[in-house]
Amino acid sequence: MRVLMFGWEFPPHISGGLGTACYGLTKGMSSIPGLEILFVVPRAYGDEDQSRIRLLGAGDVSVDVRKIRKRKYLKDLSYIEIDSNLVPYTSPEEYTRLVKKSENRGKRFIETRTGGKLSFSGGYGKDLFSEIANYAIIAGEIALTQDIDIIHAHDWLTFPAGIAAKRASGKPLIIHVHATDFDRSGGNVNPGVFEIEKMGMHLADRIIAVSNLTRNTIIEKYGISPEKVETVYNAVDPIPDQERLKLKRGITDKVVTFLGRVTMQKGPEYFVQAAYKVLQKMDNVRFVMAGSGELLERMIHWTAKLGISDRFHYTGFLRGDDVFRMFSISDVYVMPSVSEPFGISPLEAMQSNVPSIISYQSGVAEILRYTLKVDFWDVDAMADAIYGLLNYPSLAKMFARHGIQEVHDMKWENSGKKVYSIYKAFVS
Repeated sequence: MRVLMFGWEFPPHISGGLGTACYGLTKGMSSIPGLEILFVVPRAYGDEDQSRIRLLGAGDVSVDVRKIRKRKYLKDLSYIEIDSNLVPYTSPEEYTRLVKKSENRGKRFIETRTGGKLSFSGGYGKDLFSEIANYAIIAGEIALTQDIDIIHAHDWLTFPAGIAAKRASGKPLIIHVHATDFDRSGGNVNPGVFEIEKMGMHLADRIIAVSNLTRNTIIEKYGISPEKVETVYNAVDPIPDQERLKLKRGITDKVVTFLGRVTMQKGPEYFVQAAYKVLQKMDNVRFVMAGSGELLERMIHWTAKLGISDRFHYTGFLRGDDVFRMFSISDVYVMPSVSEPFGISPLEAMQSNVPSIISYQSGVAEILRYTLKVDFWDVDAMADAIYGLLNYPSLAKMFARHGIQEVHDMKWENSGKKVYSIYKAFVS
């Protein structure tokens, strides 16, 4: 079976959990006999692990704009302003001039480089919608030239690519929802993102949700039939060399860690409030906020205003081995997410023998037994949980001991087999 899979990022070039999940799933599926995966990303850097899959950067694919004009597979993508009137341009300045002209409104412009290739940053910048549209164009061209059996698209960024590939090849489309805009925005959804998500869900042959929490959102908010949506939980990779990743702690204080994007979805403000309450009861503890995001500066100012800056540390975004080095000096991990479709970081913390506190509003709370669970908004309960784990060693050891065994059984191979069983329903 040949799978054409579309993602937006792939380790080591990631900015969050999406790339980590894609990597884990493809590794888990690599042991399935006869299964081949061509994984496409907007931009490939050349240092990605391709031992188990074939990776292709959309920016490395040449296109013939004249032929694309005749393609029919773009007809369903008008909601991201793609139509058959494709106008190539040769510089960002020329592109800006063209798109500002009112007579060109509603057309898609393609930036071509040498050899008819499109430019992709592979990031999440101001030109994100343009890159999504260009990615869809390349996806259709790839689907026309590759011998494939099924298409798999991860998250809304790649849904247009999946749709274009489906239209070009006629093959079944599986979309994988790692988060919805209701999770990211707190309910204040971006209309453009919502339309892309909804179109992808309605045109897909099957939808994979990372938790029942996400599955219910898909059914209730996007009007999808329950029979079309199946839950496949994420998993976690084993730590390759736990001893090598340990750091020597230079302080005697306890360390409580928040690790994730510093955005409204992740609830960093509730972590700060809980930290303030704990520090009213004990002073031999430090709090670490590891991550980056639009709320980071606000959190820095807030901790200063509360007078706890000397007990608060900010590391910036951590990836790869640095995540486990941070956990190696942590006594407690907290994930106070407001709306978390799944949440891999608690599994990584538990692997590292760190007892964890998670919000009930996370998908991973559905399957974990050996964590303390609180509502994200209940900062008193969160502070009590932190205080208890820091001051009652037997409690912390119990959660650490049982927690590491619990996550040991959460393997990507199992998730991969469930995804493969979904494929088989559409591929004879």
